[in-house]
Amino acid sequence: MSGGGNARRLGQWGEAVVAEDLRQKGWTIITTNFRCRMGEIDIIAQNGQYLAFVEVKLRKNGRFGAACEAVTPSKQRKLRLTAQFYLSGHPTALQPRFDVAEVYAPQGAHTEQPDIYYIENAF
Repeated sequence: MSGGGNARRLGQWGEAVVAEDLRQKGWTIITTNFRCRMGEIDIIAQNGQYLAFVEVKLRKNGRFGAACEAVTPSKQRKLRLTAQFYLSGHPTALQPRFDVAEVYAPQGAHTEQPDIYYIENAF
């Protein structure tokens, strides 16, 4: 198996951890891994007020910088375009926003209690 497959599985695990954390905080997960020609959004969730487009970034630690630093201006542009595409087919009265969830998991998917730092209105 290639390293890319392992990284993809680890990323999916991180997204599942964040989705469960959001559910426990009262959010409803609308969809995960929404894809279109513009890009992909890891999690789309809603509460009574917001429709959150959530980008999940997983790292073993912050040794080389915060995970959110990987959400570059180019990535932000792709996320905005993807969100616009989503909203064109799914109109809502909720306020849209872009959040970033940093997941720090020192033992990868074997980490029992990963640290999650959730950044609302990240960009």
